[in-house]
Amino acid sequence: MAASNQRSKLIFAPAGSKPAAAQADQYTKATLDRHELDADPFRQFHAWFTQAREAGCHQPETVCLSTAGLPAGAVSSRFVYLKELDARGFVVYSNWGTSRKAEDVRSNPQASLAFWWADLERQVRVEGKVERLTAEESQTYYDLRERRSKVGAWASEQSTVLKEEDGGRRVLDRRVEEVERRFQGREDIPVPDFWGGLRVLPSVIEFWQGRENRLHDRFQYRRDVSSLDGWKIERLSP
Repeated sequence: MAASNQRSKLIFAPAGSKPAAAQADQYTKATLDRHELDADPFRQFHAWFTQAREAGCHQPETVCLSTAGLPAGAVSSRFVYLKELDARGFVVYSNWGTSRKAEDVRSNPQASLAFWWADLERQVRVEGKVERLTAEESQTYYDLRERRSKVGAWASEQSTVLKEEDGGRRVLDRRVEEVERRFQGREDIPVPDFWGGLRVLPSVIEFWQGRENRLHDRFQYRRDVSSLDGWKIERLSP
């Protein structure tokens, strides 16, 4: 009976790199102890991010951004790129006019981030309130983007439906052509008022190091005004 139930599942206990066993890979590359952590979680993140880049992790700036709109509280997630880290928080850029995440943060200005660096068997989780960057701040980053990406930001009404009966993808292509004509001969394309940076102001940051038998090392930084460094660091059960 058990074998029959398993055959009815499209995926059941995938084995990772072990083709013959329904057991996940063991994490053995490193450990994490309290004395190894910086008192400042931003410096600790920068150290881990630098190690991920030096280890050749593919696009270590890739991060899962999760938001939840109210009153339903339904969570939505998507992968974006971390573009900035400063003393206040983590910055990503996107459409804040029509996207699902824009709708979410208008009713609930909170978000979480999750980084996964498989080659190091590490992840980092971030939770906190969010704030929009100013147009001037967003323009500074926008100026670094390729021209076609700037045009694309203007052309895409992100997350809105492109109806097949109206032409589907061709609708988007026509919008791109219209924006190209609008800014023809210009390199100083202004950032759209509906597009820009969002900063996650962390109240919680967790550093996770994979260990054998799922007994991982986890340390959580939590904002604590009574602490000398402004953060309380605790080891969490795996």
